[in-house]
Amino acid sequence: MQDLVQRTWSPRCRWHVGDVAWGRYAIPGAAAGFRTALWSDGDQVLGWGWAEVPGFLSWAVDPTRPDVATEVVAWFESVAECTERTTTVLQPEAHLVDALAAAGYSPDRAAPYFVHHHRALDDVEEPQLPDGFRLRHVEPGQSAARAAVHRAGWSDFGSRVSAESYAEVMAAWPYRPDLDWVVETDDGEWVASALGWLDDHNAVGLIEPVGCAPAYRRLGLARAANLAVLQAFRDAGAASALVGPRGDEAYPVPARLYRSIGFAPGARTVTYRRTG
Repeated sequence: MQDLVQRTWSPRCRWHVGDVAWGRYAIPGAAAGFRTALWSDGDQVLGWGWAEVPGFLSWAVDPTRPDVATEVVAWFESVAECTERTTTVLQPEAHLVDALAAAGYSPDRAAPYFVHHHRALDDVEEPQLPDGFRLRHVEPGQSAARAAVHRAGWSDFGSRVSAESYAEVMAAWPYRPDLDWVVETDDGEWVASALGWLDDHNAVGLIEPVGCAPAYRRLGLARAANLAVLQAFRDAGAASALVGPRGDEAYPVPARLYRSIGFAPGARTVTYRRTG
């Protein structure tokens, strides 16, 4: 799956190799609801479908093979376990949009959406922290503490990330502890975090996910963690970085943060839905 994503990546593509790793391993027990299929020509993967039952499709297809996109949608229709099926694509992915339209899917303009933001890494500002806090990257074997700070940052949404599932994330390619940054207090409490993923073939880093414990928000901690990851990307050889915050008015704060540290908005996602 990641081979196809890396081989075909561009700013017009929905997936980065880090998205795949995080999505497959971060949530305990989620794999029991996954149905996955690959389309290949010899050793080269041309497309994949990743259904989360009962009815959500994640997928990627080589843009030069729109016929495979049609086959992935047909496969999803055969494994979905509900009458309402949904999927999300990036707006420029015309080969996927065309396959969905042909199968009777329609865009859901009222659904939440995400906007890919990009920036170059030639000039990254230094992170600044208030007194009493410091930055550090995660070390191997610290999955419990790392999962705990993630859950604290995502407590508004009820995150289920556990020590065990974060250990699986840390074991997945292309995770690197030197790209996984936290803010800790002088007492050693981890209170904010930002995880970076490097696609070294395309020299592009993805930041996903980011969080800050509610009691420590509005202190610039998430901003500092993001900047630390950007500097780590640059030091590891990346030329650009990507992040994908919500773009709709229901959740605007993360996008404002990313734009304040040099990211510029690009393509957005669109949810497609079919009932029946």
